[in-house]
Amino acid sequence: MNHTRAEQLESIRRLLDTLDILRVKCPWDAKQTNESLRPNTIEEVYELTQALLDDKPDEIKKELGDVLLHVIFYAKIGSESGRFDIGDVAEALNDKLIFRHPHIFGNVKADDADAVAQNWEQIKLKEKGGNKTVLAGVPAALPALVKAFRIQEKAANVGFDWESREQVWDKVAEETTEVAAAIKVDKKEDIEAEFGDLLFSIINAARLYGVNPENALERTNRKFISRFNYIEEKAKEAGRKLGEMTLDEMDALWNEAKKETGI
Repeated sequence: MNHTRAEQLESIRRLLDTLDILRVKCPWDAKQTNESLRPNTIEEVYELTQALLDDKPDEIKKELGDVLLHVIFYAKIGSESGRFDIGDVAEALNDKLIFRHPHIFGNVKADDADAVAQNWEQIKLKEKGGNKTVLAGVPAALPALVKAFRIQEKAANVGFDWESREQVWDKVAEETTEVAAAIKVDKKEDIEAEFGDLLFSIINAARLYGVNPENALERTNRKFISRFNYIEEKAKEAGRKLGEMTLDEMDALWNEAKKETGI
């Protein structure tokens, strides 16, 4: 259902009013702080990403609502200390969007998404008077895989990238060789370091071929879980425990799962 702009604004107003009431009358809502809400916010964002992967509109709507609640809650806490309110949040975001889209609101030319992304990074550097570094905007708390992808994106947007994406495979091969060499020496610290380099190069390859590695890996995780659950269920039907089955038996069920589940 598509609401009119007036209806959308009214819904937001009602939500703000509801939170105002809860902040005063509900013991749980009244005692929340930025710090106490933060773990829940992380959980809500992960639940949203799960709903997006599942592509279930009702779940996406629900999880977006939960994330929106947290945005409004933090703004409410900010207003109580006189630092900022939801209006400041919205105004700052609007100003930033206009400033970072000079190809729409100014006279800068950008013919495709790559050009827009490059402009975006250059503009972000200027926002802090040129003192902010290219990689400073990558949150330190990001999961390592997502962080690696964002680091590579930001570096590429200022020109630090392969001339052609095919070149990345030489780097992947080089890092694979170095992993094998480290394993031969059998020094744990070196093995870990070389595996890190290999993973970084594979993430880079995914980026160059237009694949988000986080999404790709999560799809493989879900595929593995589905097939492994199939093996476990078939073993249970046969009165067997997985630990009692041979690898060949489990492998046969794995191949059967590929056919049965279609994934």
